[in-house]
Amino acid sequence: MYSKPVVVKLRNGLHARPAALFVQEANRYSSDIYLVLGDKRVSAKSIMGVMSLAVSQGTEVIIEAEGPDEVQAVEALALTVSKEE
Repeated sequence: MYSKPVVVKLRNGLHARPAALFVQEANRYSSDIYLVLGDKRVSAKSIMGVMSLAVSQGTEVIIEAEGPDEVQAVEALALTVSKEE
């Protein structure tokens, strides 16, 4: 298991289009990937799960992955949400 805390810097957080792009990126990897916010843990490969967290700009989340490409998956997803717009 590999995990990394990251602050979401996207202007609109992980809503609508950014969430769809995040899920699309997560689905490129074979590892099981999760997005954690507080006591909630959802699959990063599920648009409904990601949207249900209602992650806004400035929120710290944890990206977790377990599988053969876990490090690459977490690092790529961390870059996706932490880049300035």
